[in-house]
Amino acid sequence: MTNLISTTKEKGLVRTKRGIGDRIIPVILFLCTMVSIVTTVGIVLTLLVEAVRFFREVSILDFFTGTEWTPLFAGESQKFGVLPLIVGTLWITFFASLVALPLGLFSAIYLSEYASVKIRRRIKPILEVLAGVPTIVYGFFALQFVTPIIRQLFPETSIYNAASAGIVVGIMILPMVASISEDAMTAVPRSLRQAAYALGSTRYEVAMKVVVPAALSGIIASFILGISRAIGETMIVSIAAGSSPNLTWNPLESIQTMTGYIVQVSTGDVEHGGVKYLTMFAIGFTLFIFTFVMNLIASWVSRRFKEEY
Repeated sequence: MTNLISTTKEKGLVRTKRGIGDRIIPVILFLCTMVSIVTTVGIVLTLLVEAVRFFREVSILDFFTGTEWTPLFAGESQKFGVLPLIVGTLWITFFASLVALPLGLFSAIYLSEYASVKIRRRIKPILEVLAGVPTIVYGFFALQFVTPIIRQLFPETSIYNAASAGIVVGIMILPMVASISEDAMTAVPRSLRQAAYALGSTRYEVAMKVVVPAALSGIIASFILGISRAIGETMIVSIAAGSSPNLTWNPLESIQTMTGYIVQVSTGDVEHGGVKYLTMFAIGFTLFIFTFVMNLIASWVSRRFKEEY
């Protein structure tokens, strides 16, 4: 009888502990989820509030249509046209996409469809190491290695130029594109490949006409995420692209990106609270809109072209 009572008490204690755990764990998980939401809201509000203060001083029309960016000047020489920074950012993004998207896709196809298990095990860690290199190291690599090569081909190239920085940004985001695309291809069922081989398809035909279309949503999402990463890159463009806000269509000249300007202003030499200081938040909010739209496109593409098996 005593043993029965003890056993009953132990079972009741276990149920009580489980009940407490069932109530506490969801609360903890909910709080962890709220951290990211609150952080995102805080970032948006910080940028929005300061950007609104800036646009009270500067016309939003002049900001987005002006072709001169000289906010650090004084008097009538002070101009707030953001187009030179946007064009500079687009130059970096263009060259980065030119390098990372095709190379990343071809690397993913090789790893998924052609590489043996041993080769895949060796190449994947190398890609991961490449993704872990600090961006400032990439910046010095662009300035000291890539730029001299470009200047040998095109002697008129400036020491600081958009082409060199864009190429190295592409190298930086290549592992992201390759890894996500390879994961998407690996998720394609083996039965689709076997059916294609049974119909007499070659390995190339299976890769390009079966696997890539089946993994298209993941591949496009990797492209858009890589482009978003290129738009927001800071250190490489600050070191290799220069800090000249020129509205130029020549990628061999020095330019300045939106992130590069933010780095320039955030060094502490600008008076806190002034219009020069607020330009940093206006640029930051513009950059946030760019990346936010890109992420929305990636999400839509993933849902639109997602294949379920």
